[in-house]
Amino acid sequence: MLTTQEIMQLIQSLIWLLAGVGVFIVGMNFMGDALERSAGMGMKRLLEKISNNRFSGVGIGAGVTAIIQSSSATSVMVIGLVNAGVMTLMQATPIIMGANIGTTITGILVALKNDYFNMAMYLLAFTGVMLGFAQKEKIKIAGSLCCGLGLIFVGLNIMSSEQAFGNPLVEDMFTQIFKTIDFPLLLILVGAIFTALIQSSSAATGVTITMVGTGVLPLDLALFIILGANIGTCVTALLASVGANANSKRVALIHFTFNVIGTALFTAIIWLFREPVVNLLVSVFPADDPMSLQMRVSLFHVIFNTTTTCLLLPFVKQLVDYSCAIIKEKKEMGEELTLKYVDERLISTPPIALMQVKKEIDYMISLAQENTRLSFAAMETGSNEYNDRICENERMIDFINSALTGFLIKLSAAVEGGDEKVIGSYFHVLNDLERIGDHAENFNEIGMEMLSKNISFSEHALGGITKMRDTVMQMFTIAVNTFETLRKDELAELTQLENKVDGMKKELIDSHFERLAEGNCSVDVSPYYSSVIVGLERIADHLVNVGYSIVNPTGSQKEGK
Repeated sequence: MLTTQEIMQLIQSLIWLLAGVGVFIVGMNFMGDALERSAGMGMKRLLEKISNNRFSGVGIGAGVTAIIQSSSATSVMVIGLVNAGVMTLMQATPIIMGANIGTTITGILVALKNDYFNMAMYLLAFTGVMLGFAQKEKIKIAGSLCCGLGLIFVGLNIMSSEQAFGNPLVEDMFTQIFKTIDFPLLLILVGAIFTALIQSSSAATGVTITMVGTGVLPLDLALFIILGANIGTCVTALLASVGANANSKRVALIHFTFNVIGTALFTAIIWLFREPVVNLLVSVFPADDPMSLQMRVSLFHVIFNTTTTCLLLPFVKQLVDYSCAIIKEKKEMGEELTLKYVDERLISTPPIALMQVKKEIDYMISLAQENTRLSFAAMETGSNEYNDRICENERMIDFINSALTGFLIKLSAAVEGGDEKVIGSYFHVLNDLERIGDHAENFNEIGMEMLSKNISFSEHALGGITKMRDTVMQMFTIAVNTFETLRKDELAELTQLENKVDGMKKELIDSHFERLAEGNCSVDVSPYYSSVIVGLERIADHLVNVGYSIVNPTGSQKEGK
């Protein structure tokens, strides 16, 4: 029976242990955020190489997870990309497999901790805090990285200190607990529940490795807890798929199934051949020092995820088919507008979110460009055959403007430095594109109204409008290319064309009034003609703003008219 003093000591040790876990998780988040910010372009390049090649998919999943230090975050990001229609299930499945390999890096990092690192890591954490007050973005990122890495080891030191696992009462308590639950399925359940609660398989693995290093947890029991942690990490992805489309739910199911199959396979092997498996791990790291004890667990973690991936990679199609059979496609109850490339879940990975926002804006530009072209085709032919398509595009343009603005407001809270300026420029571009869409819709309305009144432009007037239209469409091509490639080569030409449009506006309106005075033009078409000319000139202004958004990310080049 424990005395009151012993109970208090036990509670204090448990609080110390939880504090160590908390510091470890904070360090993981600091380091992951810093790596993500410093390697943002690398992540973008990786995801831009997404293909149907399974091996490259595994590499991308491992690479992205190594950058952001979280297989759960990678899974959520993949679900977001699948939900946005950017990635297929066949492409997503190998990436999920690779994410499990990428997360093993944390276990290796934890296992390498030894007494020689202690002072260095405390110094690193202190240095990171100091660098965090710097003004330059790169120095701040380096500070966050140092601080995160230092805090990881500080947390590990706290967990393995005398105040935590060093307390004999704590050792006895955990020894009794593990004797009680010395059954593979119970240990797997413990690992799964613990990981699901703290929402981090890396942290759960780190705690398990630390417990093995302190001698509190036997190696053979730790292996089953590691297996359970791999199932527990699927909870984050399962939660992220709630409210998403059927394909996103299938990604979460594939992730869960992948880890369950791997866990079942390794559970059977270890259950039947526990002693040979343990002896094999001991033979690789024969020393009895804490680092060797920890490296045995870390090695098993690597073997488990790598082997499971190698075994299941040939069966990607079968996993996809299985997920489709389990989760059926629901029939849509009416048409609902959605963003084509952006999903709310991507906010957790800002570099990827920004990449997808740019794709969404590219799509919005294409809609505005198409509406401008169709509106003039309607005016020239005197037909209403394009009306439905134009209205549908305009509805989508307005939706993208509204939905993407809301997304960018949320995303702006998750970024800093140069990305803040990029988001600022995107706000301006959205406004310019929405105004272009309005002008294009106005052209269509002019054509419809003229059709209803049975009036049309004279051949001379239509010729002038066509030349001005062609110049504006040329500006469209340059502005789109400039925004997509972020190259400034054609900006000077864009400005020259805009000046040309300004001159054409004055010239066409002057010639129009001359024809009116001479009686060669109908007064009835005069307001429509002027509206078209002015609208084209304003579209040209907005296109210059879009093009120059890559040069002046804090605002537009010209004031929108």
